[in-house]
Amino acid sequence: MSNIDIVVILVFTLLVFICGMSFSKAGKNMKSYFAAGGALPWWMSGLSLFMSFFSAGTFVVWGGSIAYSSGWVAVTIQWTMCIAGVIIGFFIAPKWQKTKALTAAEFITDRLGKSTQKAYTYIFLVISIFTTGAFLYPVAKIVEVSTGIPITTSIIVLGVLILVYTAVGGLWAVIVTDVLQFIVLTAAVLIVVPLSFDKIGGLDNFISQAPEQFFEFTNSEYSWVFMIAFGLYNLFFIAGNWAYVQRYTSVATPKDAKKVGWLFGALYTVSPLIWMLPPMIYRVLNPELGELADEGAYLLMCKEVLPVGMLGLMLGGMVFATSSSVNTTLNISAGVLINDIYKGLFPETSDKKLVKTARIATILLGVLTIIIALLVPLLGGIVEVVMSLAALTGGAMFLPPLWALFSKLQTGKTVLSVTVISLGINAFFKFFAPDLIDLTLGRAMEMGVGMGDSYCITVRY
Repeated sequence: MSNIDIVVILVFTLLVFICGMSFSKAGKNMKSYFAAGGALPWWMSGLSLFMSFFSAGTFVVWGGSIAYSSGWVAVTIQWTMCIAGVIIGFFIAPKWQKTKALTAAEFITDRLGKSTQKAYTYIFLVISIFTTGAFLYPVAKIVEVSTGIPITTSIIVLGVLILVYTAVGGLWAVIVTDVLQFIVLTAAVLIVVPLSFDKIGGLDNFISQAPEQFFEFTNSEYSWVFMIAFGLYNLFFIAGNWAYVQRYTSVATPKDAKKVGWLFGALYTVSPLIWMLPPMIYRVLNPELGELADEGAYLLMCKEVLPVGMLGLMLGGMVFATSSSVNTTLNISAGVLINDIYKGLFPETSDKKLVKTARIATILLGVLTIIIALLVPLLGGIVEVVMSLAALTGGAMFLPPLWALFSKLQTGKTVLSVTVISLGINAFFKFFAPDLIDLTLGRAMEMGVGMGDSYCITVRY
Protein backbone atom coordinates (compact mmCIF):
# COMPACT_ATOMS: atom_id res chain seq x y z
CA MET A 1 0.00 0.00 0.00
CA SER A 2 1.36 3.41 -0.99
CA ASN A 3 1.95 6.40 1.27
CA ILE A 4 -0.87 8.23 -0.54
CA ASP A 5 -3.31 5.44 0.36
CA ILE A 6 -2.23 5.63 3.99
CA VAL A 7 -2.78 9.41 4.02
CA VAL A 8 -6.26 8.96 2.48
CA ILE A 9 -7.17 6.39 5.15
CA LEU A 10 -5.98 8.69 7.94
CA VAL A 11 -7.88 11.68 6.52
CA PHE A 12 -11.07 9.62 6.10
CA THR A 13 -10.71 8.24 9.63
CA LEU A 14 -10.28 11.75 11.00
CA LEU A 15 -13.32 12.98 9.05
CA VAL A 16 -15.56 10.20 10.39
CA PHE A 17 -14.26 10.69 13.92
CA ILE A 18 -14.83 14.46 13.84
CA CYS A 19 -18.30 13.92 12.37
CA GLY A 20 -19.20 11.55 15.19
CA MET A 21 -17.68 13.75 17.90
CA SER A 22 -19.53 16.82 16.61
CA PHE A 23 -22.74 15.35 18.04
CA SER A 24 -21.38 15.26 21.59
CA LYS A 25 -23.87 17.95 22.61
CA ALA A 26 -26.80 16.36 20.75
CA GLY A 27 -27.31 13.73 23.46
CA LYS A 28 -28.68 16.05 26.14
CA ASN A 29 -31.29 13.58 27.39
CA MET A 30 -32.13 9.90 27.03
CA LYS A 31 -34.45 10.32 24.04
CA SER A 32 -32.00 12.41 22.04
CA TYR A 33 -29.06 10.14 22.94
CA PHE A 34 -30.75 6.82 22.10
CA ALA A 35 -33.58 7.80 19.70
CA ALA A 36 -32.32 11.05 18.12
CA GLY A 37 -35.35 12.83 19.60
CA GLY A 38 -37.74 10.87 17.36
CA ALA A 39 -36.89 13.29 14.55
CA LEU A 40 -34.80 11.27 12.11
CA PRO A 41 -35.69 11.68 8.41
CA TRP A 42 -36.89 8.33 7.06
CA TRP A 43 -34.22 8.20 4.35
CA MET A 44 -31.41 8.71 6.88
CA SER A 45 -32.86 6.04 9.14
CA GLY A 46 -33.28 3.67 6.18
CA LEU A 47 -29.72 4.19 4.98
CA SER A 48 -28.45 3.66 8.52
CA LEU A 49 -30.44 0.43 8.83
CA PHE A 50 -28.94 -0.71 5.54
CA MET A 51 -25.39 0.18 6.56
CA SER A 52 -25.75 -1.29 10.03
CA PHE A 53 -27.02 -4.60 8.67
CA PHE A 54 -25.06 -5.20 5.49
CA SER A 55 -21.66 -4.15 6.74
CA ALA A 56 -21.12 -6.90 9.26
CA GLY A 57 -20.67 -9.58 6.65
CA THR A 58 -20.69 -8.11 3.18
CA PHE A 59 -16.95 -7.81 2.64
CA VAL A 60 -15.69 -10.78 4.66
CA VAL A 61 -18.53 -13.32 5.00
CA TRP A 62 -20.83 -12.96 1.95
CA GLY A 63 -18.44 -10.91 -0.20
CA GLY A 64 -15.32 -12.71 0.97
CA SER A 65 -15.53 -16.35 1.88
CA ILE A 66 -18.90 -17.34 0.35
CA ALA A 67 -18.80 -15.30 -2.88
CA TYR A 68 -15.24 -16.42 -3.57
CA SER A 69 -15.88 -20.11 -2.89
CA SER A 70 -19.54 -20.52 -3.94
CA GLY A 71 -20.22 -17.71 -6.41
CA TRP A 72 -23.82 -16.64 -7.05
CA VAL A 73 -24.99 -18.37 -3.87
CA ALA A 74 -23.80 -15.27 -1.99
CA VAL A 75 -26.20 -13.10 -4.03
CA THR A 76 -29.11 -15.46 -3.33
CA ILE A 77 -28.36 -15.33 0.40
CA GLN A 78 -28.52 -11.53 0.37
CA TRP A 79 -31.72 -11.41 -1.67
CA THR A 80 -33.45 -13.02 1.33
CA MET A 81 -32.66 -9.75 3.12
CA CYS A 82 -34.42 -7.78 0.38
CA ILE A 83 -37.61 -9.83 0.81
CA ALA A 84 -37.43 -9.41 4.59
CA GLY A 85 -37.09 -5.62 4.27
CA VAL A 86 -40.17 -5.32 2.05
CA ILE A 87 -42.31 -7.43 4.41
CA ILE A 88 -41.11 -5.41 7.40
CA GLY A 89 -41.96 -2.17 5.61
CA PHE A 90 -45.53 -3.28 4.95
CA PHE A 91 -46.41 -4.88 8.26
CA ILE A 92 -43.89 -4.59 11.11
CA ALA A 93 -42.05 -1.24 11.02
CA PRO A 94 -45.24 0.88 11.39
CA LYS A 95 -46.31 -1.31 14.32
CA TRP A 96 -43.08 -0.53 16.12
CA GLN A 97 -43.41 3.20 15.48
CA LYS A 98 -46.93 3.23 16.88
CA THR A 99 -45.73 1.81 20.21
CA LYS A 100 -43.85 5.10 20.88
CA ALA A 101 -41.37 3.09 22.95
CA LEU A 102 -37.79 4.36 23.26
CA THR A 103 -36.39 0.82 22.98
CA ALA A 104 -37.74 -2.66 22.26
CA ALA A 105 -37.13 -3.45 25.92
CA GLU A 106 -39.48 -0.63 26.89
CA PHE A 107 -42.19 -2.18 24.69
CA ILE A 108 -41.65 -5.56 26.36
CA THR A 109 -42.05 -3.89 29.77
CA ASP A 110 -45.30 -2.17 28.80
CA ARG A 111 -46.75 -5.17 26.98
CA LEU A 112 -45.42 -8.21 28.87
CA GLY A 113 -44.34 -6.98 32.27
CA LYS A 114 -41.20 -5.95 34.12
CA SER A 115 -40.00 -9.46 35.01
CA THR A 116 -40.15 -10.58 31.37
CA GLN A 117 -38.33 -7.44 30.30
CA LYS A 118 -35.53 -8.07 32.80
CA ALA A 119 -35.06 -11.64 31.62
CA TYR A 120 -34.96 -10.56 27.96
CA THR A 121 -32.58 -7.73 28.76
CA TYR A 122 -30.02 -10.04 30.32
CA ILE A 123 -30.29 -12.52 27.44
CA PHE A 124 -30.04 -9.71 24.88
CA LEU A 125 -26.95 -8.17 26.49
CA VAL A 126 -25.09 -11.48 26.53
CA ILE A 127 -25.99 -12.26 22.90
CA SER A 128 -25.24 -8.71 21.72
CA ILE A 129 -21.70 -8.85 23.09
CA PHE A 130 -21.01 -11.94 20.97
CA THR A 131 -22.79 -10.42 17.96
CA THR A 132 -20.85 -7.18 18.18
CA GLY A 133 -17.58 -9.07 18.54
CA ALA A 134 -18.44 -10.94 15.34
CA PHE A 135 -19.08 -7.54 13.70
CA LEU A 136 -15.74 -6.09 14.81
CA TYR A 137 -13.67 -9.00 13.50
CA PRO A 138 -14.35 -8.28 9.77
CA VAL A 139 -13.21 -4.68 10.24
CA ALA A 140 -9.86 -5.85 11.55
CA LYS A 141 -9.63 -8.53 8.86
CA ILE A 142 -9.99 -5.86 6.18
CA VAL A 143 -7.16 -3.84 7.73
CA GLU A 144 -4.93 -6.91 8.09
CA VAL A 145 -5.36 -7.97 4.45
CA SER A 146 -4.77 -4.44 3.14
CA THR A 147 -1.95 -3.21 5.34
CA GLY A 148 -0.34 -6.23 6.98
CA ILE A 149 -1.08 -4.87 10.45
CA PRO A 150 -1.67 -7.89 12.74
CA ILE A 151 -5.34 -8.62 13.31
CA THR A 152 -4.98 -8.42 17.09
CA THR A 153 -3.61 -4.88 16.88
CA SER A 154 -6.31 -3.90 14.37
CA ILE A 155 -9.11 -5.20 16.59
CA ILE A 156 -7.88 -3.29 19.63
CA VAL A 157 -7.18 0.04 17.89
CA LEU A 158 -10.36 0.08 15.80
CA GLY A 159 -12.46 -1.11 18.72
CA VAL A 160 -11.27 1.77 20.89
CA LEU A 161 -11.84 4.33 18.10
CA ILE A 162 -15.39 3.11 17.41
CA LEU A 163 -16.48 2.92 21.02
CA VAL A 164 -15.18 6.44 21.78
CA TYR A 165 -17.17 8.27 19.08
CA THR A 166 -20.25 6.13 19.73
CA ALA A 167 -20.07 6.83 23.46
CA VAL A 168 -19.71 10.58 22.92
CA GLY A 169 -22.21 11.21 20.12
CA GLY A 170 -25.05 8.73 20.71
CA LEU A 171 -27.50 7.78 17.95
CA TRP A 172 -27.08 10.97 15.92
CA ALA A 173 -23.36 10.19 15.62
CA VAL A 174 -24.17 6.65 14.50
CA ILE A 175 -26.74 7.74 11.89
CA VAL A 176 -24.78 10.60 10.32
CA THR A 177 -21.53 8.64 10.05
CA ASP A 178 -23.51 5.76 8.49
CA VAL A 179 -24.83 8.09 5.77
CA LEU A 180 -21.35 9.51 5.11
CA GLN A 181 -19.91 6.00 4.79
CA PHE A 182 -22.71 4.94 2.43
CA ILE A 183 -21.92 7.77 0.01
CA VAL A 184 -18.17 7.15 -0.03
CA LEU A 185 -18.42 3.37 -0.21
CA THR A 186 -21.01 3.32 -3.00
CA ALA A 187 -18.85 5.57 -5.15
CA ALA A 188 -15.79 3.39 -4.55
CA VAL A 189 -17.56 0.06 -5.21
CA LEU A 190 -18.96 1.30 -8.52
CA ILE A 191 -15.37 1.86 -9.67
CA VAL A 192 -14.08 -1.55 -8.54
CA VAL A 193 -16.50 -3.63 -10.64
CA PRO A 194 -15.53 -2.44 -14.17
CA LEU A 195 -11.83 -2.44 -13.25
CA SER A 196 -12.16 -6.04 -12.01
CA PHE A 197 -13.75 -7.18 -15.27
CA ASP A 198 -11.03 -5.39 -17.23
CA LYS A 199 -8.34 -7.19 -15.20
CA ILE A 200 -9.49 -10.64 -16.40
CA GLY A 201 -10.38 -9.64 -19.96
CA GLY A 202 -14.09 -8.92 -19.70
CA LEU A 203 -17.40 -10.60 -18.89
CA ASP A 204 -17.02 -13.42 -21.41
CA ASN A 205 -13.71 -14.53 -19.90
CA PHE A 206 -15.21 -14.37 -16.42
CA ILE A 207 -18.11 -16.64 -17.38
CA SER A 208 -15.95 -19.10 -19.33
CA GLN A 209 -13.21 -19.41 -16.68
CA ALA A 210 -15.43 -19.55 -13.60
CA PRO A 211 -15.74 -22.94 -11.84
CA GLU A 212 -18.63 -25.26 -12.62
CA GLN A 213 -21.91 -24.38 -10.87
CA PHE A 214 -20.45 -20.97 -9.93
CA PHE A 215 -23.64 -19.28 -11.13
CA GLU A 216 -26.12 -21.65 -9.47
CA PHE A 217 -28.56 -20.03 -7.01
CA THR A 218 -27.88 -22.69 -4.35
CA ASN A 219 -25.44 -25.50 -3.62
CA SER A 220 -25.20 -28.50 -1.30
CA GLU A 221 -24.16 -26.43 1.72
CA TYR A 222 -26.49 -23.50 1.08
CA SER A 223 -29.59 -25.28 -0.26
CA TRP A 224 -33.14 -23.98 -0.77
CA VAL A 225 -33.94 -25.28 2.73
CA PHE A 226 -31.17 -23.06 4.05
CA MET A 227 -32.37 -20.07 1.99
CA ILE A 228 -35.93 -20.35 3.31
CA ALA A 229 -34.75 -20.76 6.90
CA PHE A 230 -32.23 -17.93 6.53
CA GLY A 231 -34.92 -15.73 4.99
CA LEU A 232 -37.06 -16.30 8.08
CA TYR A 233 -34.07 -15.52 10.25
CA ASN A 234 -33.54 -12.22 8.42
CA LEU A 235 -37.22 -11.37 8.81
CA PHE A 236 -37.14 -12.00 12.56
CA PHE A 237 -33.72 -10.41 13.04
CA ILE A 238 -34.22 -7.21 11.05
CA ALA A 239 -37.74 -6.75 12.44
CA GLY A 240 -36.98 -7.65 16.04
CA ASN A 241 -33.34 -6.95 16.77
CA TRP A 242 -33.32 -4.21 19.37
CA ALA A 243 -30.64 -2.24 17.52
CA TYR A 244 -32.70 -2.15 14.33
CA VAL A 245 -36.00 -1.41 16.09
CA GLN A 246 -34.43 1.98 16.86
CA ARG A 247 -34.57 2.79 13.16
CA TYR A 248 -38.36 2.32 13.11
CA THR A 249 -39.09 4.11 16.39
CA SER A 250 -36.80 7.10 15.75
CA VAL A 251 -38.82 8.47 12.80
CA ALA A 252 -41.83 10.73 13.12
CA THR A 253 -44.75 8.69 11.72
CA PRO A 254 -45.81 5.10 10.87
CA LYS A 255 -45.66 6.05 7.18
CA ASP A 256 -42.03 7.07 7.60
CA ALA A 257 -41.34 3.76 9.36
CA LYS A 258 -42.74 1.90 6.34
CA LYS A 259 -40.39 3.82 4.07
CA VAL A 260 -37.43 2.79 6.24
CA GLY A 261 -38.18 -0.90 5.57
CA TRP A 262 -38.90 -0.33 1.88
CA LEU A 263 -35.68 1.60 1.33
CA PHE A 264 -33.75 -1.22 2.99
CA GLY A 265 -35.44 -3.77 0.71
CA ALA A 266 -34.85 -1.70 -2.42
CA LEU A 267 -31.16 -1.29 -1.67
CA TYR A 268 -30.79 -5.01 -1.07
CA THR A 269 -32.34 -5.75 -4.46
CA VAL A 270 -29.50 -4.11 -6.37
CA SER A 271 -26.50 -3.99 -4.05
CA PRO A 272 -25.74 -7.75 -3.85
CA LEU A 273 -25.27 -7.82 -7.63
CA ILE A 274 -22.62 -5.11 -7.39
CA TRP A 275 -20.89 -6.12 -4.17
CA MET A 276 -20.47 -9.83 -4.84
CA LEU A 277 -18.81 -9.45 -8.25
CA PRO A 278 -15.25 -8.45 -7.17
CA PRO A 279 -14.60 -11.54 -4.98
CA MET A 280 -16.27 -13.76 -7.59
CA ILE A 281 -13.99 -12.32 -10.26
CA TYR A 282 -10.99 -12.80 -7.97
CA ARG A 283 -11.79 -16.53 -7.92
CA VAL A 284 -10.95 -16.57 -11.64
CA LEU A 285 -7.84 -14.44 -11.13
CA ASN A 286 -6.52 -16.48 -8.19
CA PRO A 287 -8.32 -19.77 -7.47
CA GLU A 288 -5.83 -20.97 -4.85
CA LEU A 289 -6.83 -19.09 -1.67
CA GLY A 290 -7.03 -21.18 1.49
CA GLU A 291 -10.08 -21.54 3.75
CA LEU A 292 -9.38 -18.59 6.07
CA ALA A 293 -7.53 -16.59 3.39
CA ASP A 294 -10.71 -16.43 1.29
CA GLU A 295 -12.19 -14.09 3.92
CA GLY A 296 -9.97 -11.41 2.37
CA ALA A 297 -10.92 -12.02 -1.28
CA TYR A 298 -12.75 -8.69 -1.65
CA LEU A 299 -9.78 -6.64 -0.49
CA LEU A 300 -7.33 -8.67 -2.53
CA MET A 301 -9.33 -7.83 -5.68
CA CYS A 302 -9.34 -4.15 -4.72
CA LYS A 303 -5.56 -4.22 -4.26
CA GLU A 304 -5.20 -5.68 -7.75
CA VAL A 305 -7.17 -3.03 -9.63
CA LEU A 306 -7.58 0.23 -7.71
CA PRO A 307 -5.22 3.13 -8.48
CA VAL A 308 -3.13 4.86 -5.84
CA GLY A 309 -5.30 6.84 -3.44
CA MET A 310 -8.52 5.09 -4.42
CA LEU A 311 -7.50 1.94 -2.53
CA GLY A 312 -7.12 4.02 0.61
CA LEU A 313 -10.56 5.57 0.11
CA MET A 314 -12.09 2.14 -0.50
CA LEU A 315 -10.43 0.68 2.58
CA GLY A 316 -11.52 3.60 4.74
CA GLY A 317 -15.10 3.28 3.51
CA MET A 318 -15.15 -0.47 4.05
CA VAL A 319 -13.67 -0.26 7.54
CA PHE A 320 -16.11 2.33 8.80
CA ALA A 321 -19.08 0.86 6.96
CA THR A 322 -18.38 -2.46 8.59
CA SER A 323 -17.87 -0.73 11.93
CA SER A 324 -21.38 0.76 11.73
CA SER A 325 -22.75 -2.59 12.87
CA VAL A 326 -20.52 -2.32 15.92
CA ASN A 327 -21.51 1.22 16.88
CA THR A 328 -25.21 0.52 16.25
CA THR A 329 -25.23 -2.46 18.61
CA LEU A 330 -23.09 -0.68 21.20
CA ASN A 331 -25.53 2.24 21.24
CA ILE A 332 -28.66 0.13 21.70
CA SER A 333 -26.99 -2.20 24.22
CA ALA A 334 -26.01 0.78 26.34
CA GLY A 335 -29.55 2.11 25.92
CA VAL A 336 -31.03 -1.13 27.23
CA LEU A 337 -28.57 -1.27 30.11
CA ILE A 338 -29.22 2.31 31.23
CA ASN A 339 -32.85 2.92 30.25
CA ASP A 340 -34.18 -0.47 31.28
CA ILE A 341 -31.93 -1.60 34.15
CA TYR A 342 -30.00 1.30 35.70
CA LYS A 343 -32.93 3.73 35.52
CA GLY A 344 -35.16 1.15 37.21
CA LEU A 345 -32.69 0.79 40.07
CA PHE A 346 -32.12 4.54 40.41
CA PRO A 347 -35.35 6.24 39.23
CA GLU A 348 -34.43 9.67 40.60
CA THR A 349 -31.29 9.98 38.49
CA SER A 350 -31.18 13.15 36.37
CA ASP A 351 -31.04 13.02 32.57
CA LYS A 352 -27.54 14.48 32.63
CA LYS A 353 -26.30 11.72 34.95
CA LEU A 354 -28.07 9.05 32.87
CA VAL A 355 -26.36 10.19 29.66
CA LYS A 356 -22.98 10.25 31.42
CA THR A 357 -23.57 6.73 32.74
CA ALA A 358 -24.67 5.61 29.26
CA ARG A 359 -21.34 6.73 27.85
CA ILE A 360 -19.47 4.75 30.50
CA ALA A 361 -21.66 1.71 29.73
CA THR A 362 -20.85 2.04 26.02
CA ILE A 363 -17.13 1.96 26.80
CA LEU A 364 -17.44 -1.11 29.05
CA LEU A 365 -19.51 -2.96 26.44
CA GLY A 366 -16.95 -1.96 23.82
CA VAL A 367 -14.14 -3.54 25.82
CA LEU A 368 -16.08 -6.83 26.03
CA THR A 369 -16.70 -6.61 22.28
CA ILE A 370 -12.97 -6.33 21.61
CA ILE A 371 -12.31 -9.44 23.71
CA ILE A 372 -14.91 -11.49 21.79
CA ALA A 373 -13.53 -10.30 18.43
CA LEU A 374 -10.09 -11.54 19.44
CA LEU A 375 -11.58 -15.01 20.01
CA VAL A 376 -13.28 -15.37 16.58
CA PRO A 377 -10.41 -17.30 14.90
CA LEU A 378 -10.45 -19.79 17.79
CA LEU A 379 -14.20 -20.36 17.26
CA GLY A 380 -13.84 -21.58 13.66
CA GLY A 381 -13.65 -18.34 11.68
CA ILE A 382 -16.16 -15.62 10.92
CA VAL A 383 -18.52 -17.66 8.69
CA GLU A 384 -18.96 -20.31 11.38
CA VAL A 385 -19.52 -17.69 14.10
CA VAL A 386 -22.05 -15.65 12.10
CA MET A 387 -24.07 -18.67 10.93
CA SER A 388 -24.04 -20.34 14.35
CA LEU A 389 -25.19 -17.16 16.10
CA ALA A 390 -27.99 -16.80 13.55
CA ALA A 391 -29.21 -20.37 14.02
CA LEU A 392 -28.88 -20.35 17.81
CA THR A 393 -30.49 -17.02 18.60
CA GLY A 394 -32.38 -15.57 15.62
CA GLY A 395 -35.78 -17.21 15.99
CA ALA A 396 -35.56 -17.85 19.72
CA MET A 397 -34.71 -14.28 20.67
CA PHE A 398 -36.64 -12.15 18.20
CA LEU A 399 -39.76 -14.01 17.05
CA PRO A 400 -41.65 -14.25 20.40
CA PRO A 401 -41.67 -10.47 21.14
CA LEU A 402 -42.60 -9.80 17.50
CA TRP A 403 -45.56 -12.14 17.90
CA ALA A 404 -46.62 -10.16 20.97
CA LEU A 405 -46.55 -7.00 18.84
CA PHE A 406 -49.51 -8.42 16.89
CA SER A 407 -51.19 -10.93 19.22
CA LYS A 408 -53.07 -9.98 22.37
CA LEU A 409 -53.04 -13.63 23.49
CA GLN A 410 -49.33 -13.67 24.32
CA THR A 411 -48.23 -13.15 27.91
CA GLY A 412 -44.85 -12.63 29.48
CA LYS A 413 -44.79 -16.27 30.56
CA THR A 414 -45.55 -17.71 27.11
CA VAL A 415 -43.14 -15.41 25.27
CA LEU A 416 -40.27 -16.07 27.65
CA SER A 417 -40.98 -19.82 27.61
CA VAL A 418 -40.65 -19.91 23.82
CA THR A 419 -37.29 -18.15 23.99
CA VAL A 420 -35.84 -20.34 26.73
CA ILE A 421 -37.07 -23.63 25.23
CA SER A 422 -35.88 -22.69 21.73
CA LEU A 423 -32.45 -21.59 22.96
CA GLY A 424 -32.18 -24.88 24.85
CA ILE A 425 -33.08 -26.99 21.80
CA ASN A 426 -30.71 -25.06 19.53
CA ALA A 427 -27.85 -25.27 22.03
CA PHE A 428 -28.38 -29.02 22.43
CA PHE A 429 -28.08 -29.71 18.70
CA LYS A 430 -25.09 -27.36 18.33
CA PHE A 431 -22.97 -28.31 21.33
CA PHE A 432 -24.15 -31.65 22.74
CA ALA A 433 -25.80 -33.76 20.01
CA PRO A 434 -22.51 -34.47 18.14
CA ASP A 435 -21.02 -36.19 21.21
CA LEU A 436 -24.12 -37.61 22.91
CA ILE A 437 -26.03 -39.05 19.94
CA ASP A 438 -23.46 -38.74 17.14
CA LEU A 439 -25.58 -36.21 15.24
CA THR A 440 -24.05 -33.16 13.57
CA LEU A 441 -26.44 -30.90 11.69
CA GLY A 442 -25.42 -29.47 8.33
CA ARG A 443 -25.71 -25.77 7.60
CA ALA A 444 -29.23 -25.96 6.15
CA MET A 445 -30.63 -28.23 8.84
CA GLU A 446 -29.03 -26.23 11.64
CA MET A 447 -30.67 -23.05 10.34
CA GLY A 448 -33.96 -24.88 9.75
CA VAL A 449 -34.08 -26.22 13.31
CA GLY A 450 -33.10 -22.81 14.70
CA MET A 451 -35.98 -21.05 12.97
CA GLY A 452 -38.49 -23.91 12.95
CA ASP A 453 -38.55 -24.79 16.62
CA SER A 454 -39.24 -21.23 17.77
CA TYR A 455 -41.99 -20.83 15.15
CA CYS A 456 -43.69 -24.12 16.04
CA ILE A 457 -43.58 -23.45 19.77
CA THR A 458 -44.83 -19.87 19.32
CA VAL A 459 -47.77 -21.04 17.19
CA ARG A 460 -48.55 -23.67 19.83
CA TYR A 461 -48.95 -20.95 22.44
